[in-house]
Order: sequence, then structure tokens, then C-alpha cells
Amino acid sequence: MKKSIGSYPRVRVEGGGRGVVSQAGSVLLVETVRKTGLYQAISAALAPWRKSRAVHDLGKILLDVALAVALGGDCLADVGMLRAEPGVFGPVASDPTVSRLIDTLAGAGPKTLTAIRAARAEVHEDIWKLAGTAAPDAGRQVTVDIDGVLVLAHSEKQGATATWKKTFGHHPLMGFVDHGQDGSGEPVAGLLRPGNAGSNTASDHINVAGPALAQLPKQYRRGRQTLIRTDSGGGTHEFVAWLAKRGRWPSYSVGMTITEQIHQAVLKVPAPAWTAAVEPGGEIRDGAWVAEIDGDCLKGRPAGMRLIVRKERPHPGAQLRFTDADGLRLTCFATNTTRVPIAQLELRHRQRARAEDRIRAARATGLRNLPLHDTAQNQIWLEIIQIALDLLAWMPMLALTGKTRRWEPRRLRLRLFSAAAQLVTTARRRHLRFARHWP
Repeated sequence: MKKSIGSYPRVRVEGGGRGVVSQAGSVLLVETVRKTGLYQAISAALAPWRKSRAVHDLGKILLDVALAVALGGDCLADVGMLRAEPGVFGPVASDPTVSRLIDTLAGAGPKTLTAIRAARAEVHEDIWKLAGTAAPDAGRQVTVDIDGVLVLAHSEKQGATATWKKTFGHHPLMGFVDHGQDGSGEPVAGLLRPGNAGSNTASDHINVAGPALAQLPKQYRRGRQTLIRTDSGGGTHEFVAWLAKRGRWPSYSVGMTITEQIHQAVLKVPAPAWTAAVEPGGEIRDGAWVAEIDGDCLKGRPAGMRLIVRKERPHPGAQLRFTDADGLRLTCFATNTTRVPIAQLELRHRQRARAEDRIRAARATGLRNLPLHDTAQNQIWLEIIQIALDLLAWMPMLALTGKTRRWEPRRLRLRLFSAAAQLVTTARRRHLRFARHWP
């Protein structure tokens, strides 16, 4: 007879438990709301739309939805998870009340978006001071990455169209502050666009860069301490000119498409002018080189713009393009940064890839689907997603250290937020008692 090993224990399931709180680890997010003053800021911002006899505060309703999204929710009804735990989240509005709030905010147009964004900017000013050395400006420079993301739609929704990938949905353009290799990132702008919106639309990049800079603390809204970084989608004359014509406006590092003119300029670069590319630790990158080319190959380029090109051996099986040369893959970017070795500038631009991590986190935090029908409603949903991502970025800045600061939303939910606890009230104080064995 074969001996059974590793079997699961038999348990009997019954209802009627008391004092048990599910998702008790989410108290970390509640305390983040409290510590940062986000509730007071959002509540004051939405006060003009609150009716005189309203029972629930509009800021509390909006933050409850954001908390539900941070915990993995992807529709307004998921706020019911919070409603089931009043001991931790307090009174939570009903589903019809939540829906009416979204309709009210969407119907008010840009005024509500301006109010919500102003409240978030106010909190940004304080949270970075509170975080100290964990703040993204600890290195005396703030980097804002702008990138697009495709959101599929499985039903007819306003603004949902065919995308450049032959799917159907929307094509929002997002801006994220890069927290570096030791942290995550936080959103600072989100523009909801139809699915057929172009990747190289300069006006959209301007409409995202402006609000993104407005979210930063005042000292970073102007000056070279702030870096705007994009892929080749932002590599248009209009967007670069917009960044350059404002005097002491941000530094930029913008990917550029390899045109025929740039390709010919690369072919004229002498061999001694190529410098070996470097890795974050300072070691030489084998099989990759960088060089600066003559920017005169671009007509009407802004003053001070530099063009830096990278050539590298493609990985096995990669398909070369017509613009590549001598079997080497070519990429190019423009920058206005001076007095920095071009290898370091190229490394800085390559680290833009961290924006893909931010997009992955956004997809896992409500951006996998836009659940509402109207564009104005989904724009409010996009603001809710940004608040949820703010909380998921601020909480590690204030409460976590080491590798845990880099945990993405899915891991935070599994290892922290999903913990259950016992709610005990003694001496008019509430205590959450977590299991001693929880890892």
C-alpha cells in the first residue's frame, strides 16, 4: 500500500466568525492615506460638488474606490470589499452612491480633473519631504518617463477604436516619476486617448508633459534638475522644440527614429570616435558603442540639442532593419545635457526601460480594463488608478526597506495586504492582531 504524504489537512468550514478582518494588511494603505494628508486634500478639492444633505464625503468615496483598485479591484463594485470591513475602512458608500459620484465628476468636465490633480500635487510636495532619502529627488534630479499603453476593450465604448497593433480599445499616454533601481515609481499624468491615437503625436506629449511637471514639487517644475525622458514616440521636432524654447526648462532625453539623414551621418563617424557603452555598475558593455553625430542632419533642430547614436551587435535571431549598418543595430536619442560623458548619457536614456515596469504595475492596478462607457467617466477612472498607484508607491517609501521597496502590486497583495487579523477593541482603542506565524 502506497503511503500518502504531503496531504492537506481536513477542515470544516462554517460561518459566524467574529472579530476577523480580511485583507487586514491593507491597513498599510489606510495609514498612508492618513500620514500623507491625502484624504484632507481630496476632500477639500471635491467639496464644491458635495450636496448639502449628503451623508458620505466625496473625497472618502473616491479614496475608497482607489483603495479597492490598489487591492486588485477592476470595477466600481469592488469597493464592496471595503464595505465588508468597517472596522478598518469606516463607513463605505453604496454602489449607487459611488456610481452617482463618478457621473457627477464626469459631468463637471475638466474642473474636477483640475481639482483632483491640484490636490495630488499638494500631497506630492509633502510626501517627498516626509520620505527623506527614500524620495525620488534624493539624487538631486527627478526623471519623468512618458510612454503610451494599449488598453483593450471587449465591448463598444466611447473612444474605443482599432489600434496600431490591430486590437480594439484605447491608447492612453502616461507619465511616471522614476524612483530609480532601488524603488518603484509613481504616476504624475494620464491622458485618455482613442485607440487610433498616434504614437508620435506631439500635442499629446505636450499635454502630458505639462500636467506631469505641475505634479512635481515647485523647485522641480522649472530647471535642469528635472529630466523628461521618452522613447521614439516623443521624438518629434514639435515636442523637442516645446521643451527647448522655455529657457531654463527641463533637461530631456528623447528617442529619435533613424532617418536616412541620421543613417548617413552615422556612416561618416570615424572609428576612433566610438566609445564603449557602459552598464550601471560602470563596467564596459561588450559589443555596444556610442558616439555623438552632427545634429545638422536634422533641419530646424533646437539650439543646444545633441544627437547620440548607439550601435550594438543584435542578439541571435534578431531581424535587422534597413536603417541598421554593417550588421549592427542602430538606435538614436536627442538630449540637451552637457558636461556628461556620452556613455553615461546613453546609459541614462537606456534606463527608460523601467517605464515598462510602471506600465505593468498600472495594468495590474485597474488599467487592464476601462470599465465604464463614456470617455469622461473613464478619464475619472484613470485618475482613480493614478491615486491607487500613488498609494502603492508612497507606502513602500514610508514603510518598507531593501528589496521590499521594489515589490510590484501583485507581490504586495500576496505577501502583505492579504494577511488576515483579529480586530480587538480595548480601552476604546482598536487593535489589529496578526497571526504570529504569518511570514
